[in-house]
Parts: sequence; C-alpha cells; structure tokens
Amino acid sequence: MKRIILICLLAAALASCGTSRQSSKTVVIEKNSKNISGKKVNKIVSHAKGFVGTRYKFGGTTRKGMDCSGLVYVSFQHENITLPRMSREMATRGTRISLNQVSEGDLVFFKTNKNRKVINHVGLVVESKRGSVKFIHSTSSRGVIISSLNESYWNDAFVEVRRVI
Repeated sequence: MKRIILICLLAAALASCGTSRQSSKTVVIEKNSKNISGKKVNKIVSHAKGFVGTRYKFGGTTRKGMDCSGLVYVSFQHENITLPRMSREMATRGTRISLNQVSEGDLVFFKTNKNRKVINHVGLVVESKRGSVKFIHSTSSRGVIISSLNESYWNDAFVEVRRVI
C-alpha cells in the first residue's frame, strides 16, 4: 500500500501541463442522451470552479496546488472520465470542433511559448454566450482563474477546441 501511494505521489510530482511522458487511457462516453452528458458536463464544470483561487503548482492536482492539465484531469476524473495528464496529449482526444460550436465542458488549447510551437496549456469552457467564451484554467502567475478568449493574450495563443463528452 505504501508503494502505491509513493508511486502515485511520484507520478503527480512529475506530471505537468506539457513535460511528462506519462500516458493514460481514455474512457469513451457514448451520448445516449443529451440529458446525461449535460449533467456530467455541469458536474465537471462545477467541480473545476471549486478550485478557483488555488495557487499554481507544477504537477499539482489538489487544492494545495494545481497546474492547468491537473485541473482538467481531476475535474473529468470526478465524473469517472479519464484523460491523459498532459495538455498536448489531451489535445488528441475527443473531436475537434470550430470555435462557433463551442459549449460548456469543451476543452480549449493554447500555445503560450513562442519558442516552442507545441500545445502547452489547456482550459475548460465554463461559459459560451454570443461569441464570448470563458474558460477556467491554472496560470503560473495567478493560479486557478476564469479568463475570456476575448483577452488578447489568450486569443493570440489559442489553437483549437475539442469536445470530449
């Protein structure tokens, strides 16, 4: 039991938005009804919002500290949906959709490092109204916050939207 806990702690410490090599299987959710998936989305978003104000911690997945992919990972895990732990691997899951189709629960991906042209940041859409998209994510400077795609920094770094459920 102690080994399992030690391995879990070590894996969490090594995981981050885009630097870990940890792989994970994805659970596919069938859309039997919009009502069931809608309830799951609401629970995922609500769980994520519970982390607002949590400080940033590289590889973090708890209220003591959280990184961007950790926030998305634990929010989906709360509803028994397993995603990869890294943002660039998350960007290979689900279905790519256009920005005008975005809805609550979708994942937004960014390239924030101009020197490396890879996805290194992820957020969870918490609101989409008339061209205004708000998403929750964890930043190294401000921790877990809700931002808008209308902000020039995020708009410039935006890459794609993916729907997992």
